[in-house]
Amino acid sequence: MPSDILKEIRAVEEEIRKTPYNKATEAHIGRLKAKLARLRREAVKQRKSGEKQRSVRKAGDATVALVGFPSVGKSTLLNALTDANSKVEDYRFTTLDVVPGMFEVNGAKIQVLDLPGVVEDAAKGKGGGKEVFSIIRMADLLLLMVDALQPEYQLEVLRRELYEAGIRINKMPPNVEIRKRNRGGLTIKNESSLADATIREILREYKIHNAEVFIKEKITVDELIDVLEGNRKYVPALVVVNKIDLLNGAAPPDIKDAIHISAKERMNLEALRNAIFNTLGLIRVYLKPPGGEASPKPMILRQPATVEAVCRRIHKNVVRKFRYAKVWGKSAKYDGQHVGLSHELCDGDVVTIVTRR
Repeated sequence: MPSDILKEIRAVEEEIRKTPYNKATEAHIGRLKAKLARLRREAVKQRKSGEKQRSVRKAGDATVALVGFPSVGKSTLLNALTDANSKVEDYRFTTLDVVPGMFEVNGAKIQVLDLPGVVEDAAKGKGGGKEVFSIIRMADLLLLMVDALQPEYQLEVLRRELYEAGIRINKMPPNVEIRKRNRGGLTIKNESSLADATIREILREYKIHNAEVFIKEKITVDELIDVLEGNRKYVPALVVVNKIDLLNGAAPPDIKDAIHISAKERMNLEALRNAIFNTLGLIRVYLKPPGGEASPKPMILRQPATVEAVCRRIHKNVVRKFRYAKVWGKSAKYDGQHVGLSHELCDGDVVTIVTRR
């Protein structure tokens, strides 16, 4: 990273740290945070020009990334869940590249990526962090793996590093719309608790002087900056506490919604597989040809899944020739209900697609 950008980043960080946050300083801090986000983005662009980028081909119905400290058991879990053969040793940083594997649950094929360990300051590039986060951003679900003997500390670091890398876990994008225009200044329709002056200061940093701004929910300064940056990744995540076999009968750590496993002893892996399936929002749909029997092999879709999604999975021309569909299952008011392309399907539904000749 060029030293001048680094110095400027440190100066802005220091000013934010020293400025007390209150209504009087909210606009100033908002402008500083926006400037910091811009500087960090510029620094990343300059650094990437000289970096080797890793690439991984996605496969299966969804891709899950194992995110955790070195030696937390990611490779052991990959080998226990899939047919992969990721190297397992007792020393740190065993996994130096991305190792993929595949397992099946409820008819869905799930790709799992074993990644190099994430350490403190990984978001700043330490330990190849930038390359690791570039792979993490392509995943459909993250498994945040922590050691049962020190889970709180590891989880705090992982969440912080992901956030600093622009990855927002278990969150939806803020409900904000910005319509730029050539003249007319700023028109702000604001349903948040942010002052209009704060919003204007942040927009100024992004050189937005003429726009209609619609903030349709309560958001923070940081969330508004996320919208303006436009490069944030919103992804679901599960917390997996590994090595519970080392607790010697003691109660597992109390972490909300965590799944407790032992990859080495293969304890509670079936619960983990099902949690992955459910968190991904996958459903099974069974195709039934007109006058025939439903296929025993499901089509796997992500919710919200519509009849149109089924048609597109069959062939791109099916949507163009579509007449109607017949549905049996939870989403239907009665068996064989005639529905259109926008009909939302449920897990286990049986669908017949009828097209024009």
